[in-house]
Amino acid sequence: MARRKIVWAYLALGFGVLALSLTSIFVRWAKAPGTVTSMYRMGLAAVVLLPFFVRRAVQKPLPRGQVWWWVLAGGLLVALDHGLLSTAVNYTRIANSTLMNNLASLWVAIFVFFVWREKLNSRFWAGLVFCLLGAVIVLGSDVGMSRDLLFGNTLAVISGVAYAAYFLVTQRGRASLDTLAYIFPVDLISALVLLGFNLAVANPLAGFDWATWGAFLGAGLLSQTLGYSAIGFALGHLPASVVSATLIAQPVLTTLLAIPLAGESLQPIQWLGGAAVIVGIALINFRHKKVEKVIT
Repeated sequence: MARRKIVWAYLALGFGVLALSLTSIFVRWAKAPGTVTSMYRMGLAAVVLLPFFVRRAVQKPLPRGQVWWWVLAGGLLVALDHGLLSTAVNYTRIANSTLMNNLASLWVAIFVFFVWREKLNSRFWAGLVFCLLGAVIVLGSDVGMSRDLLFGNTLAVISGVAYAAYFLVTQRGRASLDTLAYIFPVDLISALVLLGFNLAVANPLAGFDWATWGAFLGAGLLSQTLGYSAIGFALGHLPASVVSATLIAQPVLTTLLAIPLAGESLQPIQWLGGAAVIVGIALINFRHKKVEKVIT
């Protein structure tokens, strides 16, 4: 029985990584502003999780107090992260946006160094060098090209900072709330924030073709709901180090999927830069269990 659970956990992990890897593909397929796709993504996830959240709240009363400020902050940061990233995908390469967003672990480590005064070992500094070198190669290959690429790359970098802030906020929020009690309100808040933004800038919320609605469903149900649920299941049965190591494959898989599914191509120098970023992320992720816990 235990071995069967482990097998299912690995299958769930693989499925989760694949589902998350398709997120940017769905954004590109949707003929809609990125913030609209993100709004439907988070909104659909909240709708699916609502009955489970209600049942959980009935069975076990929710805590009160300052923890909900962390939940609010988490929802705002998710809206910022997803809104920026999904917008970036429509301006730059999927590979660029995914890699820059996944630099979140670098920003987390820098935060704990300057704010928490945590000592960083040589593995972190090596990872930092790889990340910076890879980012320079990837982003530098676009120097002199269109302003759209520069704009998209900039948004992707900022989204990675928001992603890192979400990790740190979530660590505080999850100290008092279980996964469902934290994730549902975060999804709901982020969906409402994105709705408000889209209304404020007069983005269209309806009138899309069936392919776009299908992309919304894919992002909301497959990537957000099932993908993160599968990762959560895997974390309950596998070491966090295994899950963290596997999640590093997500930007690589996204880049590979973007070739046949989004018609993208990369130059050899960009593959080299991407590989350097992945190595750097891996070194940073496993430099210390404290940061590893935040990331997963």
